[in-house]
Amino acid sequence: MKKIYERKKIFTKERMIRLRKIIYLALALVILLLVGSCGGEKTTEDAEKNSENVEENSENEKLPQSDKYVTAAKDFSNLQLDDITKPVYDAYGVWDRQEKNLPMSLPEITPFQPADGEQNVYLTFDDGPDDKNTPAILDILKNENVPATFYVLGEMVEKNPDVLKRIFDEGHAIGNHSYNHVYKEVYASPWAYMEQFIKTDEIIMAYVGVRPLITRAPGGTAGAFDANYWEMIKSMGYVEHDWNIATQDSTSQRPNASTQINNILRQLGQNPPRNVILLMHSNADKEETVKALPEIIKLFKDWGYQFGVVTPMTPRE
Repeated sequence: MKKIYERKKIFTKERMIRLRKIIYLALALVILLLVGSCGGEKTTEDAEKNSENVEENSENEKLPQSDKYVTAAKDFSNLQLDDITKPVYDAYGVWDRQEKNLPMSLPEITPFQPADGEQNVYLTFDDGPDDKNTPAILDILKNENVPATFYVLGEMVEKNPDVLKRIFDEGHAIGNHSYNHVYKEVYASPWAYMEQFIKTDEIIMAYVGVRPLITRAPGGTAGAFDANYWEMIKSMGYVEHDWNIATQDSTSQRPNASTQINNILRQLGQNPPRNVILLMHSNADKEETVKALPEIIKLFKDWGYQFGVVTPMTPRE
């Protein structure tokens, strides 16, 4: 599994070397134009033709298409959607977009809100994929015909790529949750944070061919983010989502299935929010979460919630 990522990493380095060569050639062309020569007019024409060819090749590139997910347009112009069940992915990595001079940051997107009298719930699972609890969760979701969002760690994808592929193939959303979830490394600086997410993007793309635009900060943004972190993820085209309801399955109390359900009911209260982003986990030692999941799904179905996956248009509150 490691070799696949190493090849991707080398490929990224080679792209950066080619990018430097392009910059040097462009500088050389500018110098020639300034100095001037008899062939200057022809040189300019050739440069314009080459530029046109590059733009034409970029326009002719075909993006992956599927009835299970939406592929972001090159200019991100197609992300204002009205279907909360389809994941959204990007066919270009961060460095791909930079090299091809494509937009990096997203346009303003109006968060999707349910119609009057309707409610939406987004089941989310962090810290996987593992090879035991994540497959068990996928079995339940398939049986219940319910979509969910999996915020994965890069190091876990390297260990369990087949589980990531199953998440993808079965129409669930993949989100980026950093490479290793080690706080002192992830939060060393805004750029250290971003490096973990770009690295995980590349790992995900090596296995499924696209990358997510949605991220979740390890431990959540509260107390971890300042303005610099928010500006960094925005400039790189990511959309961050925390949660507003949690089963608390990762706390030191290690709640059993019934306690997790009671935790949800207590947080929903008498006036449940119209949009629920529910935090759960799908890594090792989360067997009680697996046990609780069928009842959790039944609870939200009984309350009339519609199930969706997190996308850039999902409300963040």
